[in-house]
Amino acid sequence: MKRIKNGFNELKNKLTKYFTKVKRDHLVREYFKENMLFITFVITCVLNSTILRFFCMHTIENYLSVKAILADLTVVIIAGSFGYLFKPKNRFTYFMILEIFFTAICMINSVYYTFYTSFASVSMLVLTQYIGDVGDAVVENVLQLKDLIYIIGPLLLLFVYLKTKKKSNNKKIELKSIRKKKTLKTLSFGGCLLLLFLVTMTSLDVSRFVKQWNKEYIVMRFGIYVYQANDLVTSLQPKINAMFGFDQAKKEFTEYFDNKDNTKVTNEYTDIFKGKNVLVIHGESMMTNAMKLSFNGQEVTPNLNKLASEGMFFSNFYSQVSVGTSSDTELTFNTSLMPTKSGTAFVSYSDRYYIGIPKLLKEQDYYTYSMHANNADFWNRRAMHNSLGYDRFIAKAEYEVKKENIIGLGLSDKEFFAQSIPKMQDIAKEHSKWYALSIMLSNHTPFSDVTKYGEFPVDMKETITKEDGTTEEVTYPYMEGTKLGNYFKSLHYADSALGEYMDELDKAGLLENTVVIIYGDHDARLPRKDYNRLYNYDKENDKTLDSEDPNYHEYDSYQYEIGRRVPLIIWTKNSKGNSKLNREITDVMGMYDCQPTLGNMFGFSNQYALGNDIFNIKDKNIVAFPNGNWVTNKVYYNSQKQAYLSLNEEPITEEEITNNTEYTNKLLDVSNNIIVFNLLKPEEEIEE
Repeated sequence: MKRIKNGFNELKNKLTKYFTKVKRDHLVREYFKENMLFITFVITCVLNSTILRFFCMHTIENYLSVKAILADLTVVIIAGSFGYLFKPKNRFTYFMILEIFFTAICMINSVYYTFYTSFASVSMLVLTQYIGDVGDAVVENVLQLKDLIYIIGPLLLLFVYLKTKKKSNNKKIELKSIRKKKTLKTLSFGGCLLLLFLVTMTSLDVSRFVKQWNKEYIVMRFGIYVYQANDLVTSLQPKINAMFGFDQAKKEFTEYFDNKDNTKVTNEYTDIFKGKNVLVIHGESMMTNAMKLSFNGQEVTPNLNKLASEGMFFSNFYSQVSVGTSSDTELTFNTSLMPTKSGTAFVSYSDRYYIGIPKLLKEQDYYTYSMHANNADFWNRRAMHNSLGYDRFIAKAEYEVKKENIIGLGLSDKEFFAQSIPKMQDIAKEHSKWYALSIMLSNHTPFSDVTKYGEFPVDMKETITKEDGTTEEVTYPYMEGTKLGNYFKSLHYADSALGEYMDELDKAGLLENTVVIIYGDHDARLPRKDYNRLYNYDKENDKTLDSEDPNYHEYDSYQYEIGRRVPLIIWTKNSKGNSKLNREITDVMGMYDCQPTLGNMFGFSNQYALGNDIFNIKDKNIVAFPNGNWVTNKVYYNSQKQAYLSLNEEPITEEEITNNTEYTNKLLDVSNNIIVFNLLKPEEEIEE
């Protein structure tokens, strides 16, 4: 009897487990059936954010980051949970609005990252007024087929809605209490995920989340949706800071410069150019690595190379731009400040007080002016050049722009230079000392006006001897048809314009008693795959060598970053053969080192410069970048990867990495505070 009872209990337990499982499976099926819209919404939004990381940060660690996926999932579930407050017939509208919103975030950031190698900022929406001027560049160089893949999300949601609607016809009625219960359950689940995410955060995560300047790190750890929400708050910082935070920023600013050694140090270049005229040439997208290249025996930049060989050539020089590109370079060159963390100084902070080179030279009775054949309000230059200290801005309205003289965004460099010289002569007659800035334009992305650049093949020609003893010239395509190849053609044209400019300046007598300073404003933002073709061309098969090939030259992300160097040349008519003025400086140098270096040469100074006189600091210099990366003579450090590349055989310590990273972070904070809080404004000008 006992045995029968035990058998009965065992059978009962098995049946209970079976029916429990059936019931559970039934509940799961019912949940999926009743919540297909919500599930589709969640999956597509998280999938889109994962695809974005895949396209932007090409490592498994990045695009399959558990933290990022968890963060995106949390945001999407919490946002979607409120859809249950709506009646079933209106629920789709709510989910679709959110779906389109999250899809737009992914699409915008995908396009933005292609061009800027960074993620989009809400504060940059103010710059959409400039898109019309660079529309071709956006279409040809930025918008790609991959950027349309995110549309699959809304389309899939619509498909699921139509399919479920056909079956249910939305006749189901849910009581308000049931809708609230569903919302609460889903919201609670999202809350649990949020708690789990918060537990995984480290102090480094929190620090970088608050600072926001290391955008890749934030997206990698917090996902794109949290990043964008945080960016919105950060973008409102200028207005918020107008009410809060000034005292703390002022305190940190004072402490920073109290601890900075501002002792006046003289060197062999002190006052060497004092009283001389200055011509600064802003070289659009000029890059140092292109200066070393030739195609079929013809140099890409023969004139730039000639000037570099005759003057002072800073061959290890870096631009330090953020999203403001050319405008960021103008800011940093002139003021020795870094770009702002959000927005751009030229657009968002043009009303601040700046200690610029033009303003400092005006104290020595210089007449200062700038020339650019673009719209005066592009990058808000009309206002910002005034803030930097220019007496006059000669812009597009003062140039004759004919259709046949347009290359890329506007008036060709050759025509711009030709029309500028008479204007410069008139100014030189009226002013004994002058400072002039010429901003080039033709060598601007997308480098597509190849028919206007002149003849400069970027193919590979070889003369071969055939079996019968005769010779034949064979041509291989090499870089023809690539964006990098078109860039070389464009740069060769710009270099030709520069050569003609220098010749005409000399004929006009404008190079007498004049120091010419040429800098590249930033790299050309070209695809790394084109560089792989440049350095690993297989002419026999017209393709790039396989990475397993013994002749393959590695061009990884570090090489790409280091390859972003731009030229800096200081040249005078009598520099050639002068041991002081005719030399190559190989110590690493940044755009923010220009003002203090030139200040020592021309006899002006700015105690609030963040850079250094390169001839004082020499091999101890650190070049900081807006994204938190930095470089020295010894090492290039990537703050996103928290990894570095050794640049020579000198040993590198963890203490060195830590100290330089802290230095970079502090410098970025102080620079941002200077601009946002207008900390350089003289006290007598501050309104009570």
